Amino acid sequence: MISESLNYVRNDEDWIRTVLIGGVLSLLSFLVVPTILVAGYLVRVIRSTMHGEEKPPAFDDWGDLAMDGLKAAIIGFVYMLIPGIVAGVLVGGSIFTIVLGQGSNGASILGSIGVVVGLLVAFVLGLLAAYVIPAAVANFAETDSLGKGFAIGELRPILTSGKYFTAWITGFAIILAASIVTGVLSVVPLLNLVIGAFLTFYAAVAAYYLIGNAWGELHDIQMQESDERPDEQAAI
Repeated sequence: MISESLNYVRNDEDWIRTVLIGGVLSLLSFLVVPTILVAGYLVRVIRSTMHGEEKPPAFDDWGDLAMDGLKAAIIGFVYMLIPGIVAGVLVGGSIFTIVLGQGSNGASILGSIGVVVGLLVAFVLGLLAAYVIPAAVANFAETDSLGKGFAIGELRPILTSGKYFTAWITGFAIILAASIVTGVLSVVPLLNLVIGAFLTFYAAVAAYYLIGNAWGELHDIQMQESDERPDEQAAI
């Protein structure tokens, strides 16, 4: 499955164009809009692979791509909002305790413990959110309904399945490996920036390929037919 995911992009003869566009958009992610477009492409990857399509989607219909990406970004933002709020409350409250009790060893120790606990809780919740988000995006991609991204009752059987867990952890490992390689390239700053953007995009596509496949199998989505059905002619 790992080899299939890594070779997925190359199933199209125009794969170099796809990687170039995705890499450039990733490189310009600080402009926000390119990030949304990449997110939209990943939605397309999930949507096509859940139907058994082995050929990667193209970067086209940019308006639809942006809308899908914006909705996926909203889903990710909402799920990540909870860890952010928890971190803000616990860590912020602990720092306030330290400042308020300045000069008191007890307040400093209590505040420091609170900071550590707050960061740990936020990390765990953030990891949990990162686990849920691909499934939430997949549910949106299948139904084209933003609300389905938050249908926890529908997501729960998927999230607790071994197939989804395997797909997620494998995808996470691919993205992590890409990050490590990018880190190694940091000895050459410009090379790290450019190659890292393309490598990150490639890894993300491979990871979401795994999610789309797992989702399709778990939902028994029928594979799309390669040939169009002939139109039935009316009887004379």
